[in-house]
Amino acid sequence: MAATSSRAKKQPSSVWLTERPPVKRKADQPAGLDLDKIVAATVRLLDAEGLAKFSMRRLAAELGVTAMSVYWYVDTKDDLLELAMDAVAGELDLPDESDERADWRDQLRHLATEYRKLLLAHTWLPRLLGEYLNLGPRSVAFSNATLRVMARSGLSKKSTSGALAAVYQFVYGFCSIQGQHRARCRAEGTTLDEYFHQVVEAVQGRPRFAETMELSVNATYAREDMSAERMLDDDFAFALELQIAGIETMRERERSAAAAAEVSGSGRQDSPNAPNAPGAPSAPSAPSAPSAPS
Repeated sequence: MAATSSRAKKQPSSVWLTERPPVKRKADQPAGLDLDKIVAATVRLLDAEGLAKFSMRRLAAELGVTAMSVYWYVDTKDDLLELAMDAVAGELDLPDESDERADWRDQLRHLATEYRKLLLAHTWLPRLLGEYLNLGPRSVAFSNATLRVMARSGLSKKSTSGALAAVYQFVYGFCSIQGQHRARCRAEGTTLDEYFHQVVEAVQGRPRFAETMELSVNATYAREDMSAERMLDDDFAFALELQIAGIETMRERERSAAAAAEVSGSGRQDSPNAPNAPGAPSAPSAPSAPSAPS
């Protein structure tokens, strides 16, 4: 029997799944105000003041209009935040997919680096990505580009989702933490370098941090006197290479498993001791390809 509860019938909510009639400006509506200007002002405020301080009243004041004038163009604050998310996704530079000579690894590096730049430029974005469906046209264009690049890697379709999760959830987590560190430094009127050195001084000489300090002292960034930002850039680049190397490794495992299965199948078919023959030994089954890391 089909479920009839309101919970079962409820559909995911998104401004991109809602048909809204075209806006017809009333005589008392401010001249020159439109949805694009409202969204652009929303992004500016979010960048400057953060998500916690954002409100429709604050936005209206920024635009020099009443809050009701803003609601003439959007139904809710949530709708506006979704629009802002997709607006900044337009900053992502997508690879040229018409270049048949392009290496999928280079294109994946480019996409991951672009995603990182976006998350660090708009530190309010990571939190919203966990709250909204993110179905805007610019966001979907980025998602489709990653799928097409990954399709050229040779990894199986069943493993593609896990491979992309390994890459982009890594970028998301890395940048969310870095963005929070930057925000904390701004709030305290310090720099990331100063904050880093303060932490080192605070733990130096304490026994339980000895191994960590030894690693830090011997690391390349310590020997070359790198800035904290440069250190993070290098760590990100190396970690991204680990993700790509992992994808290549899993692809080769899948290919080896497929080749073993083909040989095994051919052996059963061509053997004089066919499986239906009395006493014929069963052919060994091919090893299963491991799942891509998620």
